[in-house]
Amino acid sequence: MKYLKIILILCISFVFTSESSAQEKLTLSNAITIALNHNTSVIKSVNNLETSNASLKNAYGSLLPTMNLNGGWNWQKVTSKGSTVLDYFGNPQSFGATETDSRSYNLSLGGNVTLFDGLSNISTINQRKNDLQAAKYDLEKLRQDVILQTINLFITILNNEKVLKFQEEDQKYNEDMLKKVKEMYDLKMKANADLYAQEYQTSNSKLSYLQAKSNYEKSKIALLNYLSLDVLKEYTFEMDSSYMPESVKNGDNIDILVQSALSNRNDYQSAKLRSLSSEYQLTIARSGLLPSLSGNYSFSTSATKPSDLFSRKVYGVGLSLSVPIFSRWSTELSIQTAIASNKNTTEDLSALERQIKSDVKNAVLDLQTAKLQLDVTKVALKSAKETWEIKRDSYSLGTATFIDQQQSYRDYVQSMNNNIASESNYLYRQFGLLSAIGMIKSE
Repeated sequence: MKYLKIILILCISFVFTSESSAQEKLTLSNAITIALNHNTSVIKSVNNLETSNASLKNAYGSLLPTMNLNGGWNWQKVTSKGSTVLDYFGNPQSFGATETDSRSYNLSLGGNVTLFDGLSNISTINQRKNDLQAAKYDLEKLRQDVILQTINLFITILNNEKVLKFQEEDQKYNEDMLKKVKEMYDLKMKANADLYAQEYQTSNSKLSYLQAKSNYEKSKIALLNYLSLDVLKEYTFEMDSSYMPESVKNGDNIDILVQSALSNRNDYQSAKLRSLSSEYQLTIARSGLLPSLSGNYSFSTSATKPSDLFSRKVYGVGLSLSVPIFSRWSTELSIQTAIASNKNTTEDLSALERQIKSDVKNAVLDLQTAKLQLDVTKVALKSAKETWEIKRDSYSLGTATFIDQQQSYRDYVQSMNNNIASESNYLYRQFGLLSAIGMIKSE
């Protein structure tokens, strides 16, 4: 019998060890790394950067001359059975049967270069530079948004995990309490009303535990799905200290925080560059009013035999000047379109600046409110717990009713849930302020 117990204990230990080893620990830093590597929008933005790089390279290419190499071969065979034709003076002239077979070969090399196009090529280069940098800022902003969403999902899991653990303790307490009340009822020490009330309370605690467990599992599914991980695999979640939010300097000075946001927010930097790009687009459009000058150059040779190709060489160099006189108002349309685009991007920049100011102020207010809520819930939790402990002891001594004890315990449960929610909300609001001023870590 003794050996049987030992074997049973070893088997149970092995089962629990296997279950715990099957779980993989997932920290917030790991979750963020996975999100940044698997997020579809981030991957697409990274791919689009290659197009922006190629576009800038193409803009630089407009300053360079083109070069084209052409080669050709031609074969021609003419047969005639004989005919009579009139010569230049109108006299008939007869020709006998003929057959000619001819071949020709040609080779040419040439190209052209833009010497002046109203500074359109220079403005295009500057525009493409801005577009590339703006795309990089957009990518960084997207990465920060992905990070903030990952943090939100991660904090939700930790919050639900705390709630689940407390509801588990609450269920155990009520089950023990129900057992105690039953024993006292059997001894005729308590009324049946106390027993019914505790049975009701125990059932509610079980429902609350099941709801907490469901919320916890759903929050895990939401995060794992967002990270493109297997939702059937078991994970443990841990908020690593390396990614805890740092306190914001001058957190109560809105003006300093706004200036920090305008300096660090990637979306604002991108908007400024796009506004500047619209000014370059206006220069490009106005270049249609100016003359353009281009040069061309060529070298060619031709022969009836490949060996004679370079016996005859033709070199050519030329200039071409084009002066716009009337373009059916297409240039005017391009200019007006560029002016409207410039006005719109300027307005977008102003609107974004106003939005950033609102974001910062709201984030500060949310953080301050969350801090006050956390302080209040901590005090309320301490008070509710002490009140419940007093009522519990008083009920055991018979100096307090079961209703008083039960109500004080419900207040304690509510206070605990409020405190857990306040802790999670305060943590998230800290990250929210960092995001509003563009200080979310992306590396």
